[in-house]
Parts: sequence; structure tokens; C-alpha cells
Amino acid sequence: MCAYILIAEGGDLQADLLRRLLLGEGHTAVIGQDGRTVIDLAVGRRPDLIVLDLTLPEIEGPEVCRVIRRDDDVPVLVLTARSSEEDVLLGPDYGADDYVTWPDNPPELLSRIRTVLCRTLRPADDTPLLRAGGITVDPVRHVVTCDGTPVPCTPGEFAILRAMTAEPDRVFSRRQLLLHTGGGHRTSTERTVDVHIMNLRKKIEPDPRAPVRLLTVFGVGYRLAGGRPRDR
Repeated sequence: MCAYILIAEGGDLQADLLRRLLLGEGHTAVIGQDGRTVIDLAVGRRPDLIVLDLTLPEIEGPEVCRVIRRDDDVPVLVLTARSSEEDVLLGPDYGADDYVTWPDNPPELLSRIRTVLCRTLRPADDTPLLRAGGITVDPVRHVVTCDGTPVPCTPGEFAILRAMTAEPDRVFSRRQLLLHTGGGHRTSTERTVDVHIMNLRKKIEPDPRAPVRLLTVFGVGYRLAGGRPRDR
């Protein structure tokens, strides 16, 4: 069961550890390291699950959860460094689905994530495929094909194609695509997006030097052309 998971964690080391754990389980994981970024990511590209640290910068975890819960029922798994009963009892006030003391027990965290996803994630056969410009993206199985040929993608490349096939011909800024790839992480830059696009062009373009699928919109960003190359 592969899912698109938003990690809301303010610490670099903890965020990286969480991301590696989730990637090892076959999930796509993006990171938001402050409350505002987490809200933007949750609204802009609805994740299958949010793993939420209570002590985020700018906007703390409880308020982030309240804001997201106003318009979305995405499951939220809260991370807390405290195991007191008071912390657990506070949970329903901001709508979390489950609670894990972190970082004491990573296997328990993964077990809780599996439990939440089994309860909330739609079966793979019920999840629509995303198609544009000869590209097909399966968001659950984490599979990309180009004109029927499998395309191996890194998590960042997959996140970009998932976003762009969902809205073909839309122009995405580098900042918007960065958020989809986990741009809340402090070590990420908009140059990261350019590298992902360059690598994707090598994989999906007939001629990467003259792209007909992943197009540059100068001064703005990139768009994925909706029609097949032979149709244009």
C-alpha cells in the first residue's frame, strides 16, 4: 500500500529520518518544516496522511490541524515527545486520528501508519489514473509510464509528474513544484526543480534538447502539455 504522506516536522534530522523510514515502506514523502508550509502543502496537493509534530515553528501543530480540518478529512497522525495522558486527551480537540510517542519507537510509528492507511486509503482499483501528454501516473501503485513504457522515477520526479498530470497545461512555478517535492525542507531550493525537470526530460522526451512534453514557460516555470507530441 503506497501513499502520499506529508511530514510536518521542524527538525532537520527528525524530518530526514521520517522521510527515509517512509520511503523504505514504498511511500512518497514530502516535508514541511513550519506550520504555514504544511498548510500550503495540505491544501495544494491533498496527501493521503499527515504525520504531524506538535511543536512546529510559526504555527504550532494543534492549530495547523484545526486549520486543515476545517475543509479536509485527511487523516492526521500526531507525533509527541511526551507520553502523558494529558497529551492524548488533547487530541480530539484538534481532530487527530492517532498518536505516537516519537522518536522512541520507529517500528510502532510504521505500524500505526499502516493501520491508519488501511482504514482510510481507497483501494488501488478505485483510484483514477492521471493521464496527460502520453504520460500515465498511478498515484497508489507509484508507477509512471510514457506511451506505455515504464519510467523509473525518483520520489521528487514522481511528485512533479503527479502534480502536472493532474492539471495538464497548467503553468507551475518552480516554487509550486518545489512544494510538491517536499520544498518545506530548508535544504531544498528552486534549482532542485530544474534538476528534476532535466532528468525527467531525459526519460520521457523523444529529444531532451527539444522538449515537446515538459515545456518551459520563460520567466514563470513549467507546464506539461496535455496532448501527445504527434497531435501537435
